[in-house]
Amino acid sequence: MAFVLPPDAYPTAHRDDVVEVCHGERIADPYRWLEDATSAETRDWAAAQQRLFVEHQHLWSARQHFADRVGELLRTGAVGPPAWRGEQAFFVRREPDAEHAVLRTRDSNRTERVLVDPMAIDPSGVTTLDAWQPSKDGRLVAYQTSHGGTEESVLTVIEVATGAVVDGPIDRCRYSPVAWLPDNTAFYYTRQLPLDAVPEDEAQYHRRVWLHRLGCDVADDVLVFGADLDKTTFFGVRVSWDGRWLVVSASQGTAPRNDVWLADLTTAAPEAPDLHPVVVGVDAQTRLWVGRDGDLYAHTDRGAPRGRLLVGDPQRPDPATWSELVPEDSTAVLEDVALLDGLDPPALVCAWTRHAVAEVSVHDLSTGERRRTIELPGLGSVGGLAERPEGGAEVWFGYSDHLSPTTVYHHDVRSGVTDVWAHSPGAVSTYHGITARQVEYESLDGMPVRMFVLASEASTGPRPTILYGYGGFGISLTPAYAASVLAWVEAGGAYAIANLRGGAEEGEAWHRGGMREHKQRVFDDLHSAAERLVEDGLTRPDLLAISGGSNGGLLVGAALTQRPDLYRAVVCSAPLLDMVRYELHGLGRLWSDEYGSAEDAEQLRWLLAYSPYHRVQPDVAYPAVLFSVFDSDTRVDPLHARKMCAALQHATSAQPDIAPVLLRSESDVGHGVRAVSRTVAASADTLGFVAWATGLLVEAPLRETD
Repeated sequence: MAFVLPPDAYPTAHRDDVVEVCHGERIADPYRWLEDATSAETRDWAAAQQRLFVEHQHLWSARQHFADRVGELLRTGAVGPPAWRGEQAFFVRREPDAEHAVLRTRDSNRTERVLVDPMAIDPSGVTTLDAWQPSKDGRLVAYQTSHGGTEESVLTVIEVATGAVVDGPIDRCRYSPVAWLPDNTAFYYTRQLPLDAVPEDEAQYHRRVWLHRLGCDVADDVLVFGADLDKTTFFGVRVSWDGRWLVVSASQGTAPRNDVWLADLTTAAPEAPDLHPVVVGVDAQTRLWVGRDGDLYAHTDRGAPRGRLLVGDPQRPDPATWSELVPEDSTAVLEDVALLDGLDPPALVCAWTRHAVAEVSVHDLSTGERRRTIELPGLGSVGGLAERPEGGAEVWFGYSDHLSPTTVYHHDVRSGVTDVWAHSPGAVSTYHGITARQVEYESLDGMPVRMFVLASEASTGPRPTILYGYGGFGISLTPAYAASVLAWVEAGGAYAIANLRGGAEEGEAWHRGGMREHKQRVFDDLHSAAERLVEDGLTRPDLLAISGGSNGGLLVGAALTQRPDLYRAVVCSAPLLDMVRYELHGLGRLWSDEYGSAEDAEQLRWLLAYSPYHRVQPDVAYPAVLFSVFDSDTRVDPLHARKMCAALQHATSAQPDIAPVLLRSESDVGHGVRAVSRTVAASADTLGFVAWATGLLVEAPLRETD
């Protein structure tokens, strides 16, 4: 593979003599000027990079095939599990040709209506539905939308019967939970302080818990909690079904621990709840709530890295008095629970992941004893475990795997029968003979790690392969339908998804085994996965690409600088790459517990040991790289990719055979949800680029119809 454009086709990027001394370390930063997105020279450089990208894009002969096929595979649409209020269900569904999912309601006669459609709000397609929460009686819905990828949500309340707006919009509600009082007069929520009340570079922080009275001026909202906590604190709020108990949780940034307070709302006005600390200053995560039966439940990893369920008395909430209801499983992570107290004896349904594969079990609610396991269609994922909030004997959940789009299932504990509540609304033609298997391999330190491998039975021998990973923030990569993955495998490639340390596939200990000073283990896990794919004869280094976004972009950025010999191509999306200055931009301050902080001498050395931007060296044959950035990304600033792109282009431009380093920029989208057409275009570019770099010749095996 040779770069068909001459080396001087790279846009000019001057190198400044910027060197800082931090904790005795001399740290060069020649492209700091690219941090300023508003400067004329950065804009000119970025525009030239986009022109270069488009010019090279025309070489990707498989791009249109992938655009067409990913679009077809996304015509499955999507559906989510219901939230019940009496006999009324609230859920999201995306129709086969729709750009976005819409919030719908279904009544007892199975009559459906649309409540919130992002395209009706904004036909341009750049407004997204971020969150929604019906009131306890189902008469009102609070929903949140944001525009242009910013994720800066505004909250609006509508009447379900008419769709009329009854309150809002309320701004500064990014990532806000909503906890309704039973009489619909008010709700607790979180909101950031106004811009004029915080330093200019801290506008994205400083959340507080407020009580909002419906129909009242938001300026009159009462500050309930959080004024004395760190600016990076995020809050959760929950009001029990009977309205008596308020639970407030607080976590600093993305730290894997939280504090929890509990208030009895019958002893004080909702504006002044008497919040008592329940779990404070403990290095663990605890989800607390009061059930319809009046018991206090705690789903926690305290003393149980894979999670367990405890039960106690909310009037005496000292954790020392709690008893264990569902103990920790030695090989499975407890993900979610649903209380079914509408039968005798009452039941408990637990959702687990065992080595990243879903399992659902039914237990006796009084003893925790396992009664049975609910049969699932395959090796997949379960999400959205939901019961009727007023009680009952039924549970609903979404199921998906690598080959199947989401189906929502309904299980009746009384009969033991599981049936389909809703299919994804679209049918697509699929290819024969795609297999998904789980492989266990050893990492550099001997730790067993697992990965899923998808391949076509029609293909034999080494083939172009994409290895995907994330490895951070306790996020698990569980089986899920992905149109881009299937399109790649159908075309004759293979796709592997590695469950690296830093995720939570094996619980919180697995997460902590790949964070802070242990971050190198995550990269070692990825390199070992690549070597296993090569050893098994599935691929070769000259056919192997790696792909990751956000923290996964950091993963592949580190991988390409550490083992450039092992990979042919790299897709690096919305990445963190300058780990010395990451805290100064975007939401970086939230992540110091995950990575460490450059403000600390020892932690700076952790960061410098792998920081991709600082490890770029001249005269190294790096893989082909495609960076993707989103101009409205308010989580990870595109400056990371700009600086790394310039560094790699400089390091390789004098070589006779240049693997291209390209930068793809996209406007009016951010780090999260986007319109389907934007997803198709991004997938077509990344798959087209990798096919070009690895020499994939698109095959067209026979299809069958679902």
